[in-house]
Amino acid sequence: MALSTEESGRLAALLSGQAERVTSRWTEIVTSSLRGRLSQAELRRQVQDLHRVLVAAGEQGGDIDLSADSAAELRAALTELSRGRARQGFSATETTVSIFALKDVLAELVQEAGGPNALHDFVAFSKLVDEMGLFTFESFVRTRESLIADQAEQLLELSTPVVKLWEGVVAVPLVGTLDSARAQVVMERLLQTLVDTGSPYAIIDITGVPAVDTQVAQHILKTVVAARLMGADCIISGIRPQIAQTIVALGIEFGDIATKASLADALRHVLRLTGVETARRQQPRRGV
Repeated sequence: MALSTEESGRLAALLSGQAERVTSRWTEIVTSSLRGRLSQAELRRQVQDLHRVLVAAGEQGGDIDLSADSAAELRAALTELSRGRARQGFSATETTVSIFALKDVLAELVQEAGGPNALHDFVAFSKLVDEMGLFTFESFVRTRESLIADQAEQLLELSTPVVKLWEGVVAVPLVGTLDSARAQVVMERLLQTLVDTGSPYAIIDITGVPAVDTQVAQHILKTVVAARLMGADCIISGIRPQIAQTIVALGIEFGDIATKASLADALRHVLRLTGVETARRQQPRRGV
Protein backbone atom coordinates (compact mmCIF):
# COMPACT_ATOMS: atom_id res chain seq x y z
CA MET A 1 0.00 0.00 0.00
CA ALA A 2 1.64 3.27 -1.18
CA LEU A 3 0.83 6.72 0.09
CA SER A 4 0.13 9.35 -2.56
CA THR A 5 2.34 12.40 -2.81
CA GLU A 6 -0.21 14.51 -0.94
CA GLU A 7 -0.69 11.88 1.79
CA SER A 8 3.07 11.48 2.14
CA GLY A 9 3.48 15.22 2.55
CA ARG A 10 0.77 15.43 5.21
CA LEU A 11 2.33 12.47 7.09
CA ALA A 12 5.77 14.10 7.04
CA ALA A 13 4.33 17.39 8.23
CA LEU A 14 2.41 15.67 11.02
CA LEU A 15 5.46 13.77 12.26
CA SER A 16 8.02 16.56 11.89
CA GLY A 17 5.80 19.31 13.30
CA GLN A 18 5.77 17.63 16.74
CA ALA A 19 8.89 15.48 16.49
CA GLU A 20 9.74 15.47 20.20
CA ARG A 21 6.18 14.61 21.21
CA VAL A 22 5.94 11.86 18.57
CA THR A 23 9.20 10.13 19.57
CA SER A 24 8.46 10.46 23.29
CA ARG A 25 4.93 9.08 23.00
CA TRP A 26 6.06 6.34 20.62
CA THR A 27 8.85 5.33 23.01
CA GLU A 28 6.44 5.36 25.95
CA ILE A 29 3.99 2.98 24.25
CA VAL A 30 6.73 0.56 23.17
CA THR A 31 8.36 0.62 26.61
CA SER A 32 5.27 -0.88 28.23
CA SER A 33 5.26 -3.79 25.76
CA LEU A 34 8.95 -4.65 26.26
CA ARG A 35 8.71 -4.71 30.06
CA GLY A 36 12.12 -3.18 30.66
CA ARG A 37 14.06 -5.66 28.52
CA LEU A 38 15.60 -2.81 26.54
CA SER A 39 17.14 0.35 27.95
CA GLN A 40 15.20 3.56 27.54
CA ALA A 41 18.12 5.20 25.75
CA GLU A 42 18.49 2.39 23.22
CA LEU A 43 14.76 2.22 22.58
CA ARG A 44 14.54 5.98 22.10
CA ARG A 45 17.43 5.87 19.64
CA GLN A 46 15.63 3.20 17.58
CA VAL A 47 12.40 5.18 17.57
CA GLN A 48 14.21 8.36 16.55
CA ASP A 49 15.91 6.55 13.66
CA LEU A 50 12.56 5.23 12.42
CA HIS A 51 10.98 8.65 12.83
CA ARG A 52 13.80 10.32 10.88
CA VAL A 53 13.69 7.97 7.87
CA LEU A 54 9.88 8.03 7.78
CA VAL A 55 9.85 11.83 7.70
CA ALA A 56 12.58 11.84 5.05
CA ALA A 57 10.54 9.43 2.91
CA GLY A 58 7.52 11.74 3.14
CA GLU A 59 9.48 14.91 2.38
CA GLN A 60 11.16 13.60 -0.75
CA GLY A 61 8.24 14.78 -2.87
CA GLY A 62 6.81 11.50 -4.08
CA ASP A 63 4.74 8.52 -3.06
CA ILE A 64 5.83 6.41 -0.07
CA ASP A 65 5.99 2.88 -1.43
CA LEU A 66 7.82 0.45 0.83
CA SER A 67 8.74 -1.76 -2.13
CA ALA A 68 10.16 1.11 -4.22
CA ASP A 69 13.82 2.05 -4.49
CA SER A 70 13.03 5.40 -2.92
CA ALA A 71 12.14 3.61 0.36
CA ALA A 72 15.48 1.79 0.61
CA GLU A 73 16.52 3.74 3.71
CA LEU A 74 13.21 3.00 5.42
CA ARG A 75 13.52 -0.72 4.64
CA ALA A 76 17.10 -0.68 5.92
CA ALA A 77 16.02 0.86 9.22
CA LEU A 78 13.26 -1.72 9.66
CA THR A 79 15.66 -4.55 8.80
CA GLU A 80 18.24 -3.28 11.28
CA LEU A 81 15.58 -3.14 14.00
CA SER A 82 14.45 -6.69 13.21
CA ARG A 83 17.96 -8.15 13.19
CA GLY A 84 18.92 -6.45 16.41
CA ARG A 85 15.79 -7.64 18.24
CA ALA A 86 16.20 -11.20 16.91
CA ARG A 87 19.79 -11.39 18.17
CA GLN A 88 18.76 -9.95 21.54
CA GLY A 89 16.17 -12.70 22.03
CA PHE A 90 12.98 -10.69 21.59
CA SER A 91 9.93 -12.32 20.06
CA ALA A 92 8.44 -11.47 16.68
CA THR A 93 5.40 -10.00 18.43
CA GLU A 94 7.49 -7.72 20.64
CA THR A 95 9.37 -6.52 17.57
CA THR A 96 6.36 -5.77 15.38
CA VAL A 97 4.50 -4.09 18.25
CA SER A 98 7.27 -1.48 18.20
CA ILE A 99 6.07 -0.56 14.70
CA PHE A 100 2.34 -0.88 15.26
CA ALA A 101 2.63 1.45 18.27
CA LEU A 102 3.00 4.28 15.78
CA LYS A 103 -0.71 3.90 14.99
CA ASP A 104 -1.67 5.08 18.46
CA VAL A 105 0.52 8.16 18.07
CA LEU A 106 -0.90 8.95 14.63
CA ALA A 107 -4.46 8.51 15.90
CA GLU A 108 -3.86 11.16 18.56
CA LEU A 109 -2.22 13.57 16.12
CA VAL A 110 -4.83 13.16 13.38
CA GLN A 111 -7.68 13.59 15.88
CA GLU A 112 -6.18 16.80 17.19
CA ALA A 113 -5.45 18.14 13.69
CA GLY A 114 -8.99 17.42 12.48
CA GLY A 115 -9.97 18.59 9.03
CA PRO A 116 -11.92 16.99 6.18
CA ASN A 117 -9.14 14.51 5.38
CA ALA A 118 -8.61 13.31 8.95
CA LEU A 119 -10.34 9.93 8.64
CA HIS A 120 -8.99 9.31 5.15
CA ASP A 121 -5.44 10.14 6.24
CA PHE A 122 -5.57 7.93 9.32
CA VAL A 123 -6.75 4.95 7.26
CA ALA A 124 -3.98 5.54 4.71
CA PHE A 125 -1.33 6.02 7.41
CA SER A 126 -2.51 2.87 9.19
CA LYS A 127 -2.13 0.81 6.02
CA LEU A 128 1.44 2.05 5.66
CA VAL A 129 2.20 1.16 9.28
CA ASP A 130 0.67 -2.30 8.73
CA GLU A 131 2.94 -2.81 5.73
CA MET A 132 5.95 -1.70 7.77
CA GLY A 133 4.96 -4.12 10.52
CA LEU A 134 4.67 -7.02 8.09
CA PHE A 135 8.04 -6.18 6.54
CA THR A 136 9.57 -6.08 10.01
CA PHE A 137 8.01 -9.43 10.90
CA GLU A 138 9.37 -11.07 7.74
CA SER A 139 12.83 -9.62 8.34
CA PHE A 140 12.73 -10.87 11.92
CA VAL A 141 11.77 -14.39 10.83
CA ARG A 142 14.57 -14.52 8.25
CA THR A 143 17.11 -13.40 10.82
CA ARG A 144 15.86 -15.87 13.43
CA GLU A 145 15.96 -18.73 10.90
CA SER A 146 19.52 -17.78 9.99
CA LEU A 147 20.53 -17.72 13.67
CA ILE A 148 18.92 -21.11 14.28
CA ALA A 149 20.69 -22.59 11.24
CA ASP A 150 24.05 -21.23 12.44
CA GLN A 151 23.50 -22.57 15.94
CA ALA A 152 22.45 -25.97 14.58
CA GLU A 153 25.61 -26.12 12.52
CA GLN A 154 27.75 -25.20 15.51
CA LEU A 155 26.04 -27.84 17.67
CA LEU A 156 26.54 -30.37 14.90
CA GLU A 157 30.26 -29.66 14.82
CA LEU A 158 30.51 -29.82 18.61
CA SER A 159 28.65 -33.15 18.69
CA THR A 160 31.11 -34.78 16.26
CA PRO A 161 34.58 -34.23 17.74
CA VAL A 162 37.64 -35.95 16.26
CA VAL A 163 40.15 -36.63 19.03
CA LYS A 164 43.84 -37.40 18.55
CA LEU A 165 44.58 -40.18 21.03
CA TRP A 166 48.29 -40.43 20.34
CA GLU A 167 50.64 -40.23 17.42
CA GLY A 168 49.07 -42.00 14.45
CA VAL A 169 45.67 -42.72 16.04
CA VAL A 170 42.52 -40.59 16.07
CA ALA A 171 39.05 -41.37 17.38
CA VAL A 172 35.51 -40.22 16.55
CA PRO A 173 33.13 -40.81 19.49
CA LEU A 174 29.59 -40.62 18.10
CA VAL A 175 26.65 -39.84 20.38
CA GLY A 176 23.02 -39.65 19.31
CA THR A 177 21.31 -40.24 15.99
CA LEU A 178 23.48 -40.27 12.89
CA ASP A 179 21.60 -38.71 9.99
CA SER A 180 22.83 -37.70 6.55
CA ALA A 181 23.81 -34.16 7.53
CA ARG A 182 25.72 -35.26 10.59
CA ALA A 183 27.35 -38.15 8.71
CA GLN A 184 28.68 -35.65 6.18
CA VAL A 185 30.16 -33.54 8.98
CA VAL A 186 31.73 -36.64 10.56
CA MET A 187 33.32 -37.62 7.25
CA GLU A 188 34.66 -34.14 6.55
CA ARG A 189 36.10 -33.64 10.03
CA LEU A 190 37.64 -37.11 10.11
CA LEU A 191 39.28 -36.76 6.69
CA GLN A 192 40.60 -33.30 7.54
CA THR A 193 42.06 -34.59 10.82
CA LEU A 194 43.69 -37.51 8.99
CA VAL A 195 45.29 -35.05 6.59
CA ASP A 196 46.42 -32.71 9.38
CA THR A 197 47.87 -35.45 11.61
CA GLY A 198 48.91 -38.02 9.03
CA SER A 199 47.32 -40.72 11.19
CA PRO A 200 47.07 -44.21 9.64
CA TYR A 201 44.41 -45.41 12.10
CA ALA A 202 40.99 -44.09 13.10
CA ILE A 203 38.55 -45.46 15.65
CA ILE A 204 34.85 -44.79 15.05
CA ASP A 205 33.07 -45.42 18.35
CA ILE A 206 29.28 -45.85 18.15
CA THR A 207 28.70 -46.73 21.80
CA GLY A 208 26.54 -43.61 22.16
CA VAL A 209 24.46 -44.29 19.03
CA PRO A 210 21.09 -45.58 20.28
CA ALA A 211 20.24 -47.65 17.20
CA VAL A 212 21.87 -48.73 13.99
CA ASP A 213 19.65 -49.16 10.95
CA THR A 214 20.50 -49.55 7.29
CA GLN A 215 20.89 -45.81 6.80
CA VAL A 216 23.23 -45.37 9.77
CA ALA A 217 25.28 -48.38 8.67
CA GLN A 218 25.62 -46.95 5.17
CA HIS A 219 26.83 -43.65 6.59
CA ILE A 220 29.46 -45.43 8.68
CA LEU A 221 30.61 -47.54 5.73
CA LYS A 222 30.94 -44.47 3.52
CA THR A 223 33.07 -42.80 6.17
CA VAL A 224 35.30 -45.87 6.41
CA VAL A 225 35.70 -46.06 2.64
CA ALA A 226 36.53 -42.36 2.45
CA ALA A 227 39.15 -42.78 5.19
CA ARG A 228 40.68 -45.74 3.32
CA LEU A 229 41.03 -43.60 0.23
CA MET A 230 43.10 -41.30 2.42
CA GLY A 231 45.30 -44.25 3.43
CA ALA A 232 43.85 -44.81 6.90
CA ASP A 233 42.30 -47.95 8.39
CA CYS A 234 39.18 -47.62 10.52
CA ILE A 235 38.11 -49.70 13.49
CA ILE A 236 34.47 -49.57 14.54
CA SER A 237 33.86 -49.98 18.26
CA GLY A 238 30.79 -50.00 20.46
CA ILE A 239 29.01 -52.92 18.78
CA ARG A 240 26.68 -53.88 21.62
CA PRO A 241 24.70 -57.17 21.53
CA GLN A 242 21.46 -55.42 20.56
CA ILE A 243 23.16 -53.54 17.74
CA ALA A 244 24.91 -56.73 16.58
CA GLN A 245 21.56 -58.53 16.38
CA THR A 246 20.05 -55.63 14.43
CA ILE A 247 22.95 -55.60 11.98
CA VAL A 248 22.64 -59.34 11.38
CA ALA A 249 18.86 -59.11 10.98
CA LEU A 250 19.23 -56.33 8.42
CA GLY A 251 21.81 -58.32 6.50
CA ILE A 252 24.42 -55.57 6.78
CA GLU A 253 28.00 -56.69 6.22
CA PHE A 254 31.03 -54.70 7.26
CA GLY A 255 33.33 -56.94 5.22
CA ASP A 256 36.96 -56.78 6.30
CA ILE A 257 36.39 -53.74 8.53
CA ALA A 258 37.59 -54.41 12.07
CA THR A 259 34.78 -54.22 14.62
CA LYS A 260 35.09 -54.33 18.40
CA ALA A 261 32.61 -54.55 21.24
CA SER A 262 34.06 -51.62 23.17
CA LEU A 263 36.37 -48.68 22.81
CA ALA A 264 38.87 -50.39 25.09
CA ASP A 265 38.99 -53.40 22.75
CA ALA A 266 39.51 -51.08 19.81
CA LEU A 267 42.37 -49.34 21.60
CA ARG A 268 44.08 -52.64 22.36
CA HIS A 269 43.65 -53.67 18.73
CA VAL A 270 45.26 -50.47 17.49
CA LEU A 271 48.09 -50.84 20.00
CA ARG A 272 48.85 -54.27 18.56
CA LEU A 273 48.74 -52.93 15.02
CA THR A 274 51.10 -50.08 15.87
CA GLY A 275 53.46 -52.41 17.72
CA VAL A 276 53.01 -50.68 21.05
CA GLU A 277 53.27 -53.08 23.97
CA THR A 278 51.18 -52.57 27.09
CA ALA A 279 51.99 -53.83 30.52
CA ARG A 280 49.24 -55.93 31.95
CA ARG A 281 48.73 -56.08 35.64
CA GLN A 282 49.18 -59.51 37.10
CA GLN A 283 46.46 -60.48 39.51
CA PRO A 284 47.98 -61.81 42.77
CA ARG A 285 47.41 -65.49 43.24
CA ARG A 286 45.54 -66.61 46.29
CA GLY A 287 47.32 -69.00 48.58
CA VAL A 288 46.15 -72.58 48.60
